Amino acid sequence: MSVSPLIWGITVVVILALLAFDYFFHIRKAHVPTLKEAAAWSALYVGIAIIFGILVLIFGGPAMGSEYFAGYITEKALSVDNLFVFLIIIASFRVPREDQQKVLLFGIVFSLIARTGFIFLGAALINSFAWVFYAFGLILLITAGNLLKPEPDGDDTADNFIIRLARKFFHTTDHYDGDKLFTMENGKKVLTPMLLVMVAIGGTDILFALDSIPAIFGLTQNVYIVFTATAFSLMGLRQLYFLIDGLLDRLIYLAYGLAAILAFIGVKLILHALHENNLPFVNDGQPVPVVEITTGLSLTVIIGVLVFTVVASLLSKAGKAQTAINNARRHAVSYLDLEYTADPAERERIYNALREEVRQIEQMEPKYRNKAKDVDTIRAEVAEANQQHEQYLAR
Repeated sequence: MSVSPLIWGITVVVILALLAFDYFFHIRKAHVPTLKEAAAWSALYVGIAIIFGILVLIFGGPAMGSEYFAGYITEKALSVDNLFVFLIIIASFRVPREDQQKVLLFGIVFSLIARTGFIFLGAALINSFAWVFYAFGLILLITAGNLLKPEPDGDDTADNFIIRLARKFFHTTDHYDGDKLFTMENGKKVLTPMLLVMVAIGGTDILFALDSIPAIFGLTQNVYIVFTATAFSLMGLRQLYFLIDGLLDRLIYLAYGLAAILAFIGVKLILHALHENNLPFVNDGQPVPVVEITTGLSLTVIIGVLVFTVVASLLSKAGKAQTAINNARRHAVSYLDLEYTADPAERERIYNALREEVRQIEQMEPKYRNKAKDVDTIRAEVAEANQQHEQYLAR
């Protein structure tokens, strides 16, 4: 089903209006969102996406509606996985808590721009070259395999090539000046870490687009559905970050679930490529009679795999242990970092969370507790945080 330019225009205006509303009413004044605020706005954005899907279902038909929901759920799951990387980048650059919202909104806007470009490029390639389905399918299968590889040990840093170039050729500072991108230091204009972290997130957004766009093209070739499902999956990602901050580590099986979904879509794409085949060295350039996977089956598999992996992660004792250990490390470092936040209530919240996590670690079975990396370093940081808090109370 083709979509009129008027509907395209209205859709783009609505998305831009949502982004503008997010900036002017939430981001412009730096603050740490409460759990209630994050939950309310996350629910609102998910509700908007669902209402939009229902409208697609009514006016576009069951097939188009199913494609939208399959694409939206897949892209949302991939976006949640992307939050792990955002968390590492933000922690690596020690972004003050009050300014993290602005960094995340920039990441969302840049991601939307980058993915829109990839969407129209992908659509042009698909319309011109049928073999692109083979390429997209292969990309997803390789990505699924990479998700199953254990992560290498090492420091969680976001020090990439662009960042190293910026620090080599431009004057930079390690200290923030609110949410400013430039500041004055020793009489010179210098780049703040705020600009560098935005560059780092922008670079990772491009890499994320290389995986997510082939995935949704495996579910639908309708450019309007691809664009809207991608856009609405990114809406509310900032609020979701603060809502599930600290619980991301709990989803220890999410990578396996995403690998299964991407592999499934990759196989679906290759089967579709065989069905539409025109490559001369495959079946003499003739279509290959194969079974094609329906959108309804795709939606069922995607939802089923996600529900299973999320429930399994939440019930896992190893997941609970990993969450407590990683959060204790993160909160100890945050509490010791004087640039983390200027809000005394936020520092008190962090310290109370740290105490609760230490209590959970002490009560967990040794086999889970001893799996943590750098146990001695974590204990030293927690002890230093306790000492600093006692000094703060003694003032």
